[in-house]
Amino acid sequence: MGVNLTPIILKKEIKLSDLRGKVLAVDGNAELYQFLALIRMADGTPLKDSRGNITSHLVGLMYRATRLISEYGIKLIFVFDGEPPSLKKEEIERRHEVRERFIKEYEEAKAAGDIAAAFAKSVMTSRLTQSMLEDAKRLLRLLGIPYVQAPGEGEAQAAFMVREKRDAWAVGSKDYDSLLFGAPRLVRFITISGREFLPSKGKFRPLRPEIIETHKMLSHYGISLDQLIDLAILIGTDFNTGIRGIGPKTALKLIKKHENIENLPQDIRSKVSRNYQAVREIYHYPLTTENYDIRYRTLDEDGLYEFLCRERDFSTEKVEMVAKRMKAVQSISE
Repeated sequence: MGVNLTPIILKKEIKLSDLRGKVLAVDGNAELYQFLALIRMADGTPLKDSRGNITSHLVGLMYRATRLISEYGIKLIFVFDGEPPSLKKEEIERRHEVRERFIKEYEEAKAAGDIAAAFAKSVMTSRLTQSMLEDAKRLLRLLGIPYVQAPGEGEAQAAFMVREKRDAWAVGSKDYDSLLFGAPRLVRFITISGREFLPSKGKFRPLRPEIIETHKMLSHYGISLDQLIDLAILIGTDFNTGIRGIGPKTALKLIKKHENIENLPQDIRSKVSRNYQAVREIYHYPLTTENYDIRYRTLDEDGLYEFLCRERDFSTEKVEMVAKRMKAVQSISE
């Protein structure tokens, strides 16, 4: 998912405590997918209530968000995807095919009694439905945590909120796409556990929060944001297929030498996606909105118990702990 810029990214490791008092516009869909992927039973089965509703994403959302807010003083605004651009259709179909393949492999591993393999495969089978999204938004409303419904790509909206509106200090996302949408800063791995599961290796790797400052990276390489976008198009984005054999480092060399896609040697130029101009337009002029409210609200404690305990079978003790966190935060801000 997203564009792979890892080999050329300039990053700085930070601590969660370094983000105290900062406002982050968080990629909500990506967060929920992460919770759906990792919060599972040992055999890979997602957490569910007695009526079959998946609750893994709610567990992750309520625990991580309230801890980041109450213990680390980070102000979160969740931003959710709207309608994807038409050029993303091919990528969405590819993801669906990948998910179906892993579902089959997961069922085979589970049937064979290979629990470790089943869990590793299950991580790639997550599907975020509209009802799950509505449950997540309802939980945020009850907790008093603001969220924004983007008309298009969530990372484009988050970047807009940082760059244009100054309503947030940085975008919070694992992916790099917000950089292409012009986000001045990107914070990755805003996690308390400090680890990430690698399905291909069947094990966890340690993670530390990191920050990427776009202007510093562009200045270091001597390129512009327009050139970074062209670089991304060469390696492939969610909206186009890249050129086989060209990775981030090679793409960087090509763009630095030839300045843009139009000036590339013909043998390379001919392999560039025909829709590259349209991809540029998506990054330059994304669909965003100024119609949002990012104020924190008062905790709806009764509603929280009704939703989580009576409707989704959460224990009273766990919900009480989360409620205490948010009440403590509100008492400080009053």
